[in-house]
Amino acid sequence: MLIRKGEKNDIEPLLELIKELAMYEKAPDEVVVTADELKSDCFGDTPVFYFFVAEYEKKIIGIALYYIKYSTWKGKCVFLEDIIVYEPYRQMGAGKKLFDAVVFTAKQLKVKRLEWQVLDWNKPAIAFYKKLNANFDDEWINCKLTKEQIEKYFD
Repeated sequence: MLIRKGEKNDIEPLLELIKELAMYEKAPDEVVVTADELKSDCFGDTPVFYFFVAEYEKKIIGIALYYIKYSTWKGKCVFLEDIIVYEPYRQMGAGKKLFDAVVFTAKQLKVKRLEWQVLDWNKPAIAFYKKLNANFDDEWINCKLTKEQIEKYFD
């Protein structure tokens, strides 16, 4: 298995894995991002995310997508948005190797924290993170405004 940085020609497989995750999370209609948007957002003048791919027998079987964020108290941090591995390839260590690549990057960048979220019903992911001795935070509540809410905000 090979873990490497994502490249422009990996955008279509990246999008397919994003759709795979949406199916797993029972929200297939929620994926609205396009391959062109992903390409521009990752490889444009101002990248807003980066990703690693896991390859097995020359096929992309998983990805880890992350970006840099900033904590007013701590400073520079890395946020791991998603690790996605196609179901037939789970339990082969791809998720762990992808996570390791993000941790290594966080260490190289000398960030103060590596953060991510996990759905409360995703027992396999929770078990995976518990094995890594990750801290689970019950104090913070996630909040968001949708695109529609943002557009109507000043109405």
